Order: sequence, then C-alpha cells, then structure tokens
Amino acid sequence: MRFNRNEFDFVRASRHFFLASAIITVLGIASLIIFGLNYGIDFRSGTSMDISVHQKVSKDQVDALIHNDNLGEYTLTEGTNRLSIRFKNALSEQQMQQFQTDFKKLDPSASFETNIVDVDIAREQQRNALYGVALASVGIMIYVAIRFEWRFAIAAIIALLHDAFIVISLFSIFRLEVNLPFIVAVLTIIGYSINDTVVIFDRIRENLRFAKIKSANDLAAVVNESVRQTLTRSINTVLTVAFAAVCLFAFGSPSIRLFSLAMIFGLISGAYSSIFIASPLWLLLRRNAKTNKPAKARNAT
Repeated sequence: MRFNRNEFDFVRASRHFFLASAIITVLGIASLIIFGLNYGIDFRSGTSMDISVHQKVSKDQVDALIHNDNLGEYTLTEGTNRLSIRFKNALSEQQMQQFQTDFKKLDPSASFETNIVDVDIAREQQRNALYGVALASVGIMIYVAIRFEWRFAIAAIIALLHDAFIVISLFSIFRLEVNLPFIVAVLTIIGYSINDTVVIFDRIRENLRFAKIKSANDLAAVVNESVRQTLTRSINTVLTVAFAAVCLFAFGSPSIRLFSLAMIFGLISGAYSSIFIASPLWLLLRRNAKTNKPAKARNAT
C-alpha cells in the first residue's frame, strides 16, 4: 500500500502520536521519580579525567591503580587511544598528582585532561541550565504570539516542551549521562523544532485567508493541506540534520557522542511534533472560536 500525502489525514492520525507521546511521558515521569537523571560531572561534584595513551593499558591495570591510590568510586570508559575516568568524589591536587605519577609508570607518554566540579558549582550549573531552557521557551512563546496569535503560541510552546521532555525521558529511561553538551543539544532541538513549526503555522495562516471556514471539518482540511504543502521541506530538513548527527554519533569522539544521540532523539521528536502535535493542538484551540465573517453578518442584520 503506497503512502499518498494528498489523501493522508494528518489530523486524524495525530491521535496515535498523542498516545505514543503520552506513553513515553508517563514512563519518563516514572523513571525520573524513581531513578532521576544520570548526571555527569558537569552537574554533580566529582572529577573527570581524560587520558590520552600511547601504549596498551588494560582496564584491570587502571582498576588496580585506582584501588591502590584509594580514590573512591569511579566509572571507566575505554576509547581508541583514550581513557575517560569519572570519579564520584572531587579529588585533591595531591591525589591527582599521585595518580598521574603512578599511571605514567604504565605509559610514560600519557597526557591528562582534568576537570573538577565541587558541589556549589554543580548546583549553580543545574540552575543555569534550567534558566536557559525556561528563558528560551518564554522568548519563543512571546515571538510566536506577536507574529501569529496566542493559540499558535500555546500550541508551539507545548510542542517545544514535549520535544525537550521526550529527550529527557529517554535519557532517564536508558540511564544516559546528562552533562552540559546535553543542555546544548536540548536548546538546539528547541530552535530546530520551532523553526519547523513556524513554517507550518505560517502556511496555515496564509491558507486561512482564502478558506471558507464553516465548520470544524473545514479547519481540519486547512491544517491537512498546510502540512501537505510543507511536508517535503520538513522531511528534507530533518534528514539532512539527522544524517550529520548520526555521523557524529558513529564517528565522533566519546565527548560528543551523547550530544549527538540527544540530537537524534530530538530531531525525530521535533519532526513529528511539528506535524502531529503542534498543528492539531492549534486546531483544538481554534475549533470553537467564532470566525469574523459570521460575526459581521450578524451585525449587518
């Protein structure tokens, strides 16, 4: 069976996407309540150490070294000629120097990149990240309300929050690490999603000028036609950006891999939310509104 966009009812199909989003949201809320987010070094106190190695150093050797130096809990990620160690506690200068001295016995040419975050800095970065997302959302809502109308603004901001929460939920469910690049990814997703949503809203507004709206079905027809007219652009845009994100995830360094994964999640969510979430939400808000033409007719009588 071939897909024919000229016959497909996007408004009717949106109920299935509402259901899918609701399921992910409920699972995400449950995961956040039970497990919370798996914060990286940027949002909790601790020490991260990235080590560039030129000789083969096994995981067992590193484990024994950390145990002998009594450095506490940690996680170790192995990459190509690179080791990433995340210590739960913020190490002192003496502890770091001792570890680096002992490690160079295994690989004298090893080089170290260290980042230490204490409790106060971690909390401040959490607050700043929330402020950044909140300010971006408020600014977008004001912009859309001025350019279009308040119904468009409400639908757009709900779709944006939906995209951000879907990504957060998936990272919580799969216990993926949340760090500053993740916040950058969320803000990028918000920007991408509103761009796609505004294109569809702009087409809806244009089509409303020439449409004869007499019933809710007429409004739904305008939404469907507007989505059809912008569908090719939406698909081409998301495929182009998603291709770059997938390449970064597959071939990029470990430090940007989770950023790329968050982008992939957000691009998929943003692509369908613009079509199946934002536009149908506007339709729900607009459906019971009175049009100007009938009002003028009543005044004339």
